[in-house]
Amino acid sequence: MKLTEAIERGLTVWTASVATAIEAVADRQLRRPRILIRYDQPETVVMTVQAPPKAKPTLAPARVNPAAGAAHVGLSPEWLRTLRGAALEIHLAAESVLIRPLDYPKQAEPFLDGMIRTQIGRLTPWNLEQVLYGYSAPRTANDRIALTLAATPRALVQPLLALADQVGAAKLVITTDVGSGSPDAAPIQIFKTSLRSSLAGGRDLGRVLKLGWLSVAATTAVLLIATTLIGGYVDGELDDAQAQVARLRAALRPAMGATAADGLLAKRKQTSPASVIVLDTLSKILPDGTYVVEMHIENDRLQISGLTQDAPALIGLIEQSPQFSRATFYAPTTRTAGEAGERFHIEARINAYFGDRA
Repeated sequence: MKLTEAIERGLTVWTASVATAIEAVADRQLRRPRILIRYDQPETVVMTVQAPPKAKPTLAPARVNPAAGAAHVGLSPEWLRTLRGAALEIHLAAESVLIRPLDYPKQAEPFLDGMIRTQIGRLTPWNLEQVLYGYSAPRTANDRIALTLAATPRALVQPLLALADQVGAAKLVITTDVGSGSPDAAPIQIFKTSLRSSLAGGRDLGRVLKLGWLSVAATTAVLLIATTLIGGYVDGELDDAQAQVARLRAALRPAMGATAADGLLAKRKQTSPASVIVLDTLSKILPDGTYVVEMHIENDRLQISGLTQDAPALIGLIEQSPQFSRATFYAPTTRTAGEAGERFHIEARINAYFGDRA
């Protein structure tokens, strides 16, 4: 990744976070209209204003076809004014959503987001770019956690996203129910986004902040160019002087003898991890019932994978050994039907010295 791309991505993320915080404060101060959208027919949705409790609706429900090229044209001026800057809550029927129960070890709860994200292509018929998904709150029982995954193709709701952009909505949330017979009573949120800000004249507040910071950066860059040109000349002269000093030192340094060469080899031997020693250390610290299927050593990094009964416990055992540090999972822990345990993938740093520490 180029430096400019990394800077632009970091600035985009930072300005988006700032814009989200500003919008959160604005939401508390300014009461945005909330519009509930439900599918009435396969291609028709019904929009209803969510009025406060014990209050009469301000507008009659409206029906539109999001798939039409300009669906918002048929809306009344009152509806168009209400939709501009409103928060849209789109509710999908269970028939339009893929519902799948999931089960994981309790120790995998901190890694649920990453595990589901990496397995979305196996859990659903769509890849990560084609799907919108969410999952219910995990339920714990007998050292296992159960949850419900809800996913729908992005193409199904793309007309609704286009309609929200056409009418100038500020926020968009897509939820679905998993069915009345399921213990998951709360709706599952499968998508949420901020489209634009009412504080920035209907434009994306994060983009406005980003352009402002880029203008400041451009002005600063003009001032730095002259300094860089002058500094480059000075640095070139300094590099030439350092090169001359290095050549003089090399000419005055005596030739390295056999003793120095032997010391260099001994130092290299002590600072380079041996595969045999690593394997012997692992065999001592890993518990019975744990089987290492693959082991890779590259420089000071060790990667092992295999089967065990309690994958998270291996992290603590490896960390307790003085020969390893910074142990972590580099891939999700999975359980496959027919296997006796969990398949783990662990990465750790190999400490440089493996001799007696006395």
